[in-house]
Amino acid sequence: MAQQDRLDVVDVEPSRSRRRSKSPSSSRKKKDRSASRNAKSLSEAPPPPYQKIQQVVSEDVDTGVKDNDIFMLPSSDYSWLLFLTFLAVGVRLFRIYQPSSVVFDEVHFGGFATKYIKGRFFMDVHPPLAKLLITLAGWMAGFNGNFDFKEIGKDYIEPGVPYVAMRLLPAVCGIAVVPTIFLTLKAAGCSTAAATLAAGLIIFDNALTTQSRLILLDAPLVIFTALTGLSWTCFLNVHEQGYSQAFSPNWWFWLACTGLSLGATASVKWVGLFTIAWVGSLTVLQLWVLLGDTKNVTPRLWFKHFFARAWCLIGIPVTFYMAMFAIHFTCLRNPGDGDGFMSSEFQSTLNSKGMQDVAADVAYGSRISIRHYNTQGGYLHSHASMYPTGSKQQQITLYPHKDENNVWFLENQTYPEGGVGISGFDEMDPLWVKDGAIIKLYHIATDRRLHSHDHRPPVTEAEWQNEVSAYGYKGFEGDSNDMFRVEIVKKLSDGQVAKERLRTIRTKFRLIHTMTGCVLFSHKVKLPSWGFEQQEVTCAKGATLPNSIWYIESNEHPKLNETSERVNYRKPGFFGKFWELQKVMWKTNAGLVESHAWDSRPGSWPILLRGINFWGKDHRQIYLIGNPLIWWTSTAAIALYVLFKGLAVLRWQRGYKDYSVTNFRRFDYEVGVAALAWAFHYFPFFLMQRQLFLHHYLPALYFAVIALAQIFDFVAFRIKAIGLRKLPVVGWTLAVVFLAFSAVVFSLYSPLAYGSAWTKSSCRQVKLINTWDWDCNTFLENLSDYKSIVSKPTHVPTTAAAPAPPIDEPKQAEAPPPPPPPAQQEHEQQHQQQPLKQDVPPPVEEQPESVVPAPDSLITPPAQQRDSVVVGTEEHIEYRDQDGNILKVHHNRRLKRRCLELIASPPTSTQRYTRSCTNNEPCMSTRMETLFQTTNRNRRKRYS
Repeated sequence: MAQQDRLDVVDVEPSRSRRRSKSPSSSRKKKDRSASRNAKSLSEAPPPPYQKIQQVVSEDVDTGVKDNDIFMLPSSDYSWLLFLTFLAVGVRLFRIYQPSSVVFDEVHFGGFATKYIKGRFFMDVHPPLAKLLITLAGWMAGFNGNFDFKEIGKDYIEPGVPYVAMRLLPAVCGIAVVPTIFLTLKAAGCSTAAATLAAGLIIFDNALTTQSRLILLDAPLVIFTALTGLSWTCFLNVHEQGYSQAFSPNWWFWLACTGLSLGATASVKWVGLFTIAWVGSLTVLQLWVLLGDTKNVTPRLWFKHFFARAWCLIGIPVTFYMAMFAIHFTCLRNPGDGDGFMSSEFQSTLNSKGMQDVAADVAYGSRISIRHYNTQGGYLHSHASMYPTGSKQQQITLYPHKDENNVWFLENQTYPEGGVGISGFDEMDPLWVKDGAIIKLYHIATDRRLHSHDHRPPVTEAEWQNEVSAYGYKGFEGDSNDMFRVEIVKKLSDGQVAKERLRTIRTKFRLIHTMTGCVLFSHKVKLPSWGFEQQEVTCAKGATLPNSIWYIESNEHPKLNETSERVNYRKPGFFGKFWELQKVMWKTNAGLVESHAWDSRPGSWPILLRGINFWGKDHRQIYLIGNPLIWWTSTAAIALYVLFKGLAVLRWQRGYKDYSVTNFRRFDYEVGVAALAWAFHYFPFFLMQRQLFLHHYLPALYFAVIALAQIFDFVAFRIKAIGLRKLPVVGWTLAVVFLAFSAVVFSLYSPLAYGSAWTKSSCRQVKLINTWDWDCNTFLENLSDYKSIVSKPTHVPTTAAAPAPPIDEPKQAEAPPPPPPPAQQEHEQQHQQQPLKQDVPPPVEEQPESVVPAPDSLITPPAQQRDSVVVGTEEHIEYRDQDGNILKVHHNRRLKRRCLELIASPPTSTQRYTRSCTNNEPCMSTRMETLFQTTNRNRRKRYS
C-alpha cells in the first residue's frame, strides 16, 4: 500500500548514486578524495551566526499523495458545496409534515421520547444517543410527553404533537450527509466533479430520503458513520504525507475527530461496531508498516504512535459511549415498562422501586416471595385461573411486578399442633430452613399449594417437562406431589451462612420435586392470552442450572421483628448498571429471531429485491425502496473493484510491476479503503439470525457510493490512457447526465417516499420486480380523484399492507402491565382471576370488528360534509394470519369448516373465545393463534 512507499528514506539524488561505474578512473578517484576532504572541512567549520542549521530529510512520498486539506479548497468547491446542501434541504424537507400520523417505527422511537420526558425507565436494544437527540428536539418544541405513539396511523394534529420538529432532527442529519460525502471525496484527492456526483447520488436516493423524513434512527446513524469516514480520510491524507507530519496539530485533530465520531456512531446503533472494525483494521495495518520501518521509527516512537491511536480510537469512543448512558440513567429515574428486563438490584435504584430492609433468616411459617434468578421474568405467581388443557388446575406463572398473588407461606412436611395461623406455624419459635429440607409452598391468596405431576405443560409439550400447578383447597393438608426439596447452589450464594440455610436475597437455590425428581424451572416462553401472556413455569427433568435457580426477595415472620438481622439489595453503581444493561441489550437483540412480514436477508439488499411498507392511508403509501439506478450501479462498482483486485493479485504473483504505476497503486488503495468499509458494514449481517431489514444496508450503501464516485474519478480525470483526462468537460458532462437520470428515477418513485398521490398506471409502470410488494391497487385511477378525499383528523387503524413495524427493539408490551392501584385490584381479580366455569365464560377483551379489515376499511372515510363527493367504492375481503400474510383459498375453507364446528359444539372453558362467533366472518377475523388455542394442543397449527 501507499504508506509503505513513503516510509523508506533514500538518497537525495538516487539516480546519480546508482549509476557509478564499477572501475572509476584515477582522475575520478582524485576528484572524489578532494571532494570528501572539502566536505569534511565544511562539516567541521562552524556555520555563520546568521545561518540556521537545516536538517534536510528526504522521504519517498508516493507521487500520488497531495495535501488535500478540506479547509483550503478553492472557492468554487465551496460554492458547489453550498448549492448541493441547499438542494438537499429542498429534497429532504419537502412536505415533511406529511403524513400527519404515526409512521412505522415512530411507534417505538417517538414513544421513547415520551418516556424520556416522563422519566420512565424503558429497555431498548439500541444505545441512547439518537433517541436523546430526538427527545431534545421534541422538548425544545414544547412536547410534554402526553402522546404515547401507540400505533401506526395515530393522528398527530388533534393532540398537538410537535412531530415536525421531531422529524427535523433526522432530516437535518440526512441533509448533513451531503456536504460530508463531498468533503470526504475531496479529502481523498478526487475531483470536484466526482465529489459532486457522490453528493448528488446521496440527495436523490429514495431510501435515504424516506429514512431522513421520519422519527427514526437511521439518519443519525448514517451521518455519524459519514463523519467517521470524513475524519479518517483526512487523517489518512495527513499520515501519507510523511512521518514528519506525525503528531502535528492537524494529525492530532483528525485522529481525535475520528475517535469522537466512532463513539457517536456506536452510541446510535451497535452497527457502529462495524465502523470501529473498519478503522481498527486500517490502524493495525499502519502500525504494522511503522513497525517495519527500522530506519526512521524507533521503538520509542512506535509506542508513541501506538498509544496515540489507542487513546483516540479506543479511549475517546468508549468514554463518549459511556457518557451517553450516564445521561440515559439520569433521565430515566422512575419505574417503567422496561424495568422488568433488569435485575432486582438494578430496579432498586429507581424511584419508589427501592425495597425496605427485610428479615435475613428464613424460617418455617415465613411469608415469602420467590424470584427467578436468570430470565428476569419475575416472581413465582399464581392466580385464580385454570389451565385450559392438561390437568386444568390453577395456573403457575412468573409475573414481573409485585403483587399479593406472589406471596407464599413456607410449610414443613409435618404440621405443629395447636396455635393460630396456618397449622400453628405462627406460634412456633423460628426454625430455620436448611439445605436439603423438604418444604411445601402454600399460596395464601387462593388456598392452594405448589404442585407438580406427570402432565405435559400446556405450551412446552416436551417429555422432559412436567406441568406445575396450584392444587388443593382451604383446610386440605395436601399430598405428596406438593413436596419439594431445597438444594442450595453454594457457588452463587453470598456468605457462609447463606450456603448452609436459606437467607433472603443471599441464598440461591433449586426446588426439586420429591416424587418425580424434576426441578422447578422457567424460561422465556410466554403463555397465550388465557395465561395473560405471563411467563411459563414448568418442572423440568435435567433442567439447565441458570433457569432452575431461585431466591427469596421478601420475607416476613411474626417472630422476626425489627431487631432481627435485616438485609437488602446492594445498589449497583454506574458501572454495574452500565454493564448489566449491555448484557440485557445483547441478549434481547440476539433473541429477535421471529420472522416478520417485511424482513429480508442480506443477499437481497445490494440488488434491491425487497423494501419495507411503512404506512398507508387515504390511497397513499410510504414504502422504503432505494433508487434502483443508484443501488445497482454502486453494487456494480464494488463488483468491479473486486474483479480488479483479483486480477491485480494474480499479476503481482506472476511478477508484473503494475504497482509501480502511480494511478494503479492509488486506485487499489483509495477504492480499496471504501470497498473495505462496505464489506465491514455488509457481510457481518450474514452471521446474524435475528430480524433484518433493508434499512440495515444504508451505511454500506454510503461507502458503495463513495467507491462508485472514486472509480468515476479515475476513469474521467486521472487515468491518462483512457484519454478523458485532457477533456474535463467530458467528465463533467458524464457526471451531470448520470445525476439527471438519477433525479428522474427518484421522481418516479418519490410518491412512495413522500406519501404523495399516485395513480395505478404510474405505479405499475415503475414496478420492475415482482418482489417489490407494494400494492398498486392502493392508489386511485387519476390524480384528480384525490381532491375528493378528506381525511379525518382522528385515529386511523394500521393498514393491512403495513403490519406492525419491524422489531429492532424488544416489545415492551411483552411484559404484562404493572398491577393497578389497590382500589382496582379487587375489581380486576373478580373479573380476570376467577376460576372458569362451564356455563359462564369469563369476560374477554372485545376484539375489533375486523382484526384484518378489508382494504376500503383501511381508508379514513371522508368527513360527513354536504359538499363531499364519493367517487366510488370497491370491496373485497382478504383473510390474513397474524404476520399479515394473505391466506390461500384452501386455508380459508379450512378456517370456515373449523368455525362451523366450533359454533355447533357446546361452549366449554377452553372455547371462551368462540362464543361470540355468530357467523363465519367474525370467527375467521379472529387472530389465528387465538382460534387454534381452542383446539387440542397436540393438533394446534399456525399458518405462515
